[in-house]
Amino acid sequence: MIRHAFAAALLLAAAATSAGAIQTAKAADAGATAPDPALAAAVAAPTRTPANVARDRYRHPAETLAFFGVRPTDTVVEIWPSGGWYTEILAPYLADHGTYYATAMGDRGHNRLRALAAAHPDLYGRIRYATFPVFDGAGGGVPDGTADVVLTFRNVHNWRMGEGRDDRDYSLEAFRQMYAMLKPGGTLGVVDHRLPESASGERERSSGYMKVSTIRRLAEQAGFRFVAASEVNANPRDTADYPQGVWTLPPTLTLRDQDRDRYLAIGESDRMTLRFVKPE
Repeated sequence: MIRHAFAAALLLAAAATSAGAIQTAKAADAGATAPDPALAAAVAAPTRTPANVARDRYRHPAETLAFFGVRPTDTVVEIWPSGGWYTEILAPYLADHGTYYATAMGDRGHNRLRALAAAHPDLYGRIRYATFPVFDGAGGGVPDGTADVVLTFRNVHNWRMGEGRDDRDYSLEAFRQMYAMLKPGGTLGVVDHRLPESASGERERSSGYMKVSTIRRLAEQAGFRFVAASEVNANPRDTADYPQGVWTLPPTLTLRDQDRDRYLAIGESDRMTLRFVKPE
């Protein structure tokens, strides 16, 4: 029945053009291409969690994935999907003709997705699970040279904040491992909270925000070539200077009721959306 609902959503998405006109125009302004009907259907599917759907206004999943060039025949790796916000879109979209890898630091990181797959095997039963990052020769990672697309949503700041615990350069190592898992010509898509270039670089270690220049430097050090940036996930209301960093804003709202209406009015963070390629 779930698969039938998803198929029905595909037909509706293919037929309905006016409802998505505003979002498609925004994607075009950002340099993205309009999503194909199957991707639009995956976003519109009634099987998605309502709380996740409510955040589409900030995350623009159809336009973002179209900008990254994700196709239903691709092998796509998502880095640290956690609760599965993008999993609910990508796994059904790729189920019939592509491959979806979900990565985590350890097997416990996959518990939520395994529960999702157990509840809805029609949609999520084909998820492949892998470890990321892989250190000291441990196995379980995505095989080198097998992915068409690697996607990381709001993760680079975590790697940056983790630096200093030991001698590892976690950020650069993460980009090197993502580079290794891609095929030549493959795409790396990065979305993260954007820190103004004029801000102190030390704020990257505590605020949850990253400079575009820092992420470009890390990707290019790992061997990637920068392709394009999109403003599809931009939020000019975000000043990136809050007492508890990015977590001051929704959905976390770390300060709880303190200035809550102010932060709700700002919305989720201003985000960079960057596309890189592994050279042929």
